[in-house]
Amino acid sequence: MAEFDLAVIGGGINGAGIARDAAGRGLKVLLVEQNDLASGTSSASSKLIHGGLRDLEHGAFGLVRASLAEREALLRIAPHLVRPLRFVLPLDRSRRSPLLVRLGLALYDRFGRRDILAPTRRLDLVRDEAGQPLRTTFHQGFEYSDCCGDDARLVMVNVVDAAERGALIRTRTRCTRADRGSEWRLVLNAHGQREVVTARVLVNATGAWADTFIETVLRGRPRRRLRLVKGSHIVVRRLYDHERAYILPTRDRRVVFAIPFERDFTLIGTTDLDFSGDPGAVVPTLAEIDYLCDAVNDYFRAALIAADAVWAFAGVRALYARPGRKPQNVGRDHALLLDKPYGEAPVLTVYGGRLTMYRRLAEDVLGRLTHFFPPSQPWTAQAALPGGDFAHDALCGFIEATRRRWPFLTAAHARRLAGAYGTRVENILKTAARLDDLGTRFGADLTAVEVRYLMAKEWAQTADDVLWRRSKLGLHFSETQRATLDRFMAQASGR
Repeated sequence: MAEFDLAVIGGGINGAGIARDAAGRGLKVLLVEQNDLASGTSSASSKLIHGGLRDLEHGAFGLVRASLAEREALLRIAPHLVRPLRFVLPLDRSRRSPLLVRLGLALYDRFGRRDILAPTRRLDLVRDEAGQPLRTTFHQGFEYSDCCGDDARLVMVNVVDAAERGALIRTRTRCTRADRGSEWRLVLNAHGQREVVTARVLVNATGAWADTFIETVLRGRPRRRLRLVKGSHIVVRRLYDHERAYILPTRDRRVVFAIPFERDFTLIGTTDLDFSGDPGAVVPTLAEIDYLCDAVNDYFRAALIAADAVWAFAGVRALYARPGRKPQNVGRDHALLLDKPYGEAPVLTVYGGRLTMYRRLAEDVLGRLTHFFPPSQPWTAQAALPGGDFAHDALCGFIEATRRRWPFLTAAHARRLAGAYGTRVENILKTAARLDDLGTRFGADLTAVEVRYLMAKEWAQTADDVLWRRSKLGLHFSETQRATLDRFMAQASGR
């Protein structure tokens, strides 16, 4: 009899969501990730939880409607990580017809339930503060609702919930071979140590590595429908004072976002370029950084140059599409390919998907596999993710309660902890009565008790795990501070 009902390969957002959903249905689940959790595209997104306004131009009405429904669901089950955000769209008649823009936003409002979010409104950019950082040529615009979210932390809380429901999580572990019989025999390698496990069903959720996994590990023949598209972003010092984002139509009929980020910064992205090569070694090029600066400079008064970027990062989107279409026109929906030869164990490969739709994707995966397991019902739409067990509009009140409970925290420290961990902040701060009770302060407001929590409960092993995936405090850390944190973690783990 197999040790596991389901083995999920890939610790990005799709693999994390599948593992959580399956574990919550009572299945014995194994999640295997070759690096750190969210170390690929799932920490390199634009940090948006949205319906895909631009998808309306391509007629993807069903995808937009489903994405908007998921936006509302995630607002309810993860109110600490997913937050409403208003977007300003300046009108440029040479790039978008005002009539078509107005029609598109009307459809967007109609497709979205809007139980929580405010509707679209027209803006006078001459009088509204949203017009202040813009060039004086922009007089009119629109403002609409979407959401932003912490992509990597969404991965973490899904995996935490999967583990608490019984899943076994193996990070920095490679699946090097998979032999198929009536069940799967998987060879795992972690730090040179070989291990063999068995599973009834295998899910390939490796994202940009999906076809490579089929060829090298499953020793199969992929269908060659995977299209890799690179998206790059830059982070610059804050461009404006208010808390709204901008969506900027570009000269090549795309859009670029400018989004408030980590209090002191603005996140700008993204690009769409076909990619070939190692997805684990993807970096922004100078040409992409210049492209993003130029896109912003077309709208903002302050001129950006590449040297203004304090951080640049890139990810590879694994899309399922026929060749020949422009990268920006390739659909963002997912495809699930189930391979089940007679008498042999099944494997399901996940192609495509978007951050906003990960929970629905996981439901679809379990739906495709339903006849291999006992009957079960979808459950994740109403179940709060760890730390998210409070009302969707109660984050500000929760931050205030956190400060009352631990009055030694600064407003910024309380806001960051509450926004990252929600009600799980209790598990970190516990009975601390003063700041010194939190131990060593490494930089910014990161303390030893938080680092130990991340090592014990969220599989963090290195400074980069903490500074760039479980948080974005790397933006506030010096190299010396980062090295000190790495030494502390090495000593704490016995490395």
